[in-house]
Amino acid sequence: MAPHPQRLTITHRAWPLARPLATDYGVETTVDVILTEISDNDSRGRAECVPIRRFGETAASVLATLESMKGAVSGGLDRDLLQKALPPGAARNAIDCAFWDMDAKRAYQTVPEIAGLPAPTPVVTAFTLDFDTPEKMAEQAAANRTRPLLKVALLGDGGIDCLHAIRQAAPAARLIVDAAERWDLARLRALMPTLTDLRVEMIVQPMPADADDALAGWHEPIPLCADESLRTIEDLDRIAGRYQAVAIALDKVGGLTAALAIAAAARRRGLRIVVSGATGTSLGVAPALLVAQGAEIVDLDGPLRLAVDRGSGLKYDGSTIQVADGRLWGGAG
Repeated sequence: MAPHPQRLTITHRAWPLARPLATDYGVETTVDVILTEISDNDSRGRAECVPIRRFGETAASVLATLESMKGAVSGGLDRDLLQKALPPGAARNAIDCAFWDMDAKRAYQTVPEIAGLPAPTPVVTAFTLDFDTPEKMAEQAAANRTRPLLKVALLGDGGIDCLHAIRQAAPAARLIVDAAERWDLARLRALMPTLTDLRVEMIVQPMPADADDALAGWHEPIPLCADESLRTIEDLDRIAGRYQAVAIALDKVGGLTAALAIAAAARRRGLRIVVSGATGTSLGVAPALLVAQGAEIVDLDGPLRLAVDRGSGLKYDGSTIQVADGRLWGGAG
């Protein structure tokens, strides 16, 4: 008997944030969350994505890409064909993870089972401190001083003053810094003694992705992590010798399929794995938890930054993310 035709349904929602967020694009109070659902008469798979403006994505552009894929999905597109049908990005992630969810339900298995992965276990996530004045960031750090790992995004010239204030307010917390492509090599070298004194454990994307060749042969004490410099598995060749870690985010690399492949290839090269994600609901985090197993750093606190999470969301015990409920994503049919 021929399989039932597949249908792709798309829903866009501006999801309220718990507090206004300062970004390069202004102060934001909501985040664009796009829900996809692939279904036939028997099974249904869901996923979500969040457009990444750094790569030219908007809610409108991602929605248009997803709409353009409805015919292909109805015509029998699957996860393997999807990898060549769309480039890396949020739209491919939303379809890829919906296929994983649907394929698991069709097989009456979980996603880890069909992927040949061990059953997931809880992971500890970093908690992001929103960029603000040193005084305000110190207040945030003090309120979260018992969390084991804090991430600091340095968006302005006063970032080092903020780091000093954070370290004083949370003396025991591990710190990682996201420089978000804002430094050059001279600034990175000049800041290294201070960052070392403040016990920063990792620096994410210190230089612009198109200028990071200057990092070749980097041998300073704090490891560097490629974020914007890594979108495809082929990028691993280009960044060799420049970074000691790679940040893998599903919206950036285009889905769980690509993320698992990149993580495996990076491990073979001796690179450390950081698993990150956009601010979004638990539905976007659930598939990333499979990549996060065994990662050195996990940065998946997005649901904690929302005013309210999706129903049947992930359970956060402080900074520990418990294993996803199969009703949310990836459970057996």
